[in-house]
Amino acid sequence: MRLHVTDLKPGQLLESDAFNHSGVQLMPAGSLLNDSDINRLKLHGIDYVDIADSVQLPDFPTPVVTSSPGESLMKLVPLFDTTMAGTATIFKQAMNSGTIAMNEVDELLQPMTEQLVEQKDVVSLLLLLDRDDEYTYNHSVQVGILTYYMASWLGYSAEDCYNISKAGYLIDIGKSVVPQELLHKPGKLSTEEFRIMKKHAKQGHDIILASTGNELLALPALQHHEREDGSGYPYGLRKDDIHPYSRIAAVADVYSAMTTTRVYQSKQEYISVLCELYGLSFGQLNAEVTQSFIKHLLPNFIGKKVLLTTGDTGIIVLNNPNDYFRPLVKSPHGFIDLAKHRYIAIVEIYI
Repeated sequence: MRLHVTDLKPGQLLESDAFNHSGVQLMPAGSLLNDSDINRLKLHGIDYVDIADSVQLPDFPTPVVTSSPGESLMKLVPLFDTTMAGTATIFKQAMNSGTIAMNEVDELLQPMTEQLVEQKDVVSLLLLLDRDDEYTYNHSVQVGILTYYMASWLGYSAEDCYNISKAGYLIDIGKSVVPQELLHKPGKLSTEEFRIMKKHAKQGHDIILASTGNELLALPALQHHEREDGSGYPYGLRKDDIHPYSRIAAVADVYSAMTTTRVYQSKQEYISVLCELYGLSFGQLNAEVTQSFIKHLLPNFIGKKVLLTTGDTGIIVLNNPNDYFRPLVKSPHGFIDLAKHRYIAIVEIYI
């Protein structure tokens, strides 16, 4: 609806761009108006602006940092613990024999993926897995979960979703034969050390192929570090040379790695990593896969508690239509539009 500036109220959402009489944009569509914005429009002699008919902001309680996850979500904790312990066993099998028992992989993954069908809040699942377990095992479980969801969002059949999840879960099995001192080195790897580390892609492919004879299941392990611009390894493949399953695994691998604490790198905040992934989708990571992932994950942040760089806690109440990675946060002091207050950022997200 079109309103005169004298009728505007803080909290209303600008439906279309606002320009001054010289054609200079004053505010983009999607801006959440505050008192200073309204005064700015008046100072520039703007008479009318288009306002969204209604903006329903959830009436959240005063945010607190701690909260109990939902009962259905907490039921997954023992399942995750079992999966993590089983993952350690599978990696040890690969290290000792160069093969893995796929029936044991299925015994771990099938119960977990059956539960994923009922759990739509992927962010809460990831937060539930955000613990100090052995990184490689935790990462494997996370990638298995993410690839399952991503495949379903991209329209794959239930059978394909499971197979892609299994392939994603196993992408780092080659690290079972990488020297432990390299896996746990706290500093940057030397050129020679990195050369050895990169072998895990081919080694993982060979372990899976020797165990299953299934090249399709083994390809994501081989290709999950390949990049569409040819900058990846081990073969510097480009675009269509990278299998669709591997494209999915690559995005899941990067997101999980960046949002998890490692010996040489602290975890990064979930939404800021999505922003980085979005940038990578223009060259390195497959655009369709990455942007589908972002599109489906962002709504999961609505209602999540956050800690801001100001020290305030708050709740994400709205994704900004002009900057999806800078949401609207409700704090005890009022609404904070992170798209406008660029100096404020989210430090951490809680269940």
